[in-house]
Amino acid sequence: MIKSDRVSNCIRYISFCFFYFTIIVSAQQKEDTKVVIDSTTIQTIEFSKDLNDKYNGSEFDYTQDIVESRNLLARFINWVSNGIADMLGIKIDPAILKVIETIIYIILIGFAIYLVIRILAGKDAISFFKRKNTSVNLPIHIAEEDIEKINLEDLISEALANQNYRLAIRYMYLKVLQNLSASAIVEYHFEKTNTDYFQEIANPSIKQGFSRVSYLYDYIWYGKFELDQGGFDKAKRTFDNLNSLIK
Repeated sequence: MIKSDRVSNCIRYISFCFFYFTIIVSAQQKEDTKVVIDSTTIQTIEFSKDLNDKYNGSEFDYTQDIVESRNLLARFINWVSNGIADMLGIKIDPAILKVIETIIYIILIGFAIYLVIRILAGKDAISFFKRKNTSVNLPIHIAEEDIEKINLEDLISEALANQNYRLAIRYMYLKVLQNLSASAIVEYHFEKTNTDYFQEIANPSIKQGFSRVSYLYDYIWYGKFELDQGGFDKAKRTFDNLNSLIK
């Protein structure tokens, strides 16, 4: 019985608390719904009559589409891309088009550099990019024969008679190799380079003299330096000095 009374009292207490809480909440909602009347005086602003004319310039036109600025090459590539898309239904990615544009620019720049070099260097512009061959570069009829059997003196005289001083220098250089080979200072072979012969020479004086004539030969023959009589005579003295050391 006592237990039943306790339960009844507990229920009545809970009901009372719930009822009291409901009244408080209701009162708060009623207070929140009260309307606050704004008593601020409203001032009416009138716009000027020339408002439309004042803001009617192109700088106030915000309806224009923003178009990406493209150069002539980019527009051409885009035109080709659109043509391919229309005909074949293939859509090329814009990133690929950008790569193609870059490659074309590189090719055009390389071609422009080539033209500049060709204008400055003449017909031999292509050789500017090639490694110069430092071998003796003998003619076929000389390269295939034993150098000791060739009469280089006659070839030198013939070149001088024609005032072809560059060719005479070439034959004089071969004459030096002929003398070095005959004196067993070097072992001649038409595929050897100037450096190969230089390393074979043991005598310091001959070595130095050979270095000088090799420089003259490369500069005059491979450099296509045109000699006159005076220039040839100066070069000839250097060759003669070396030949005098070999004998």
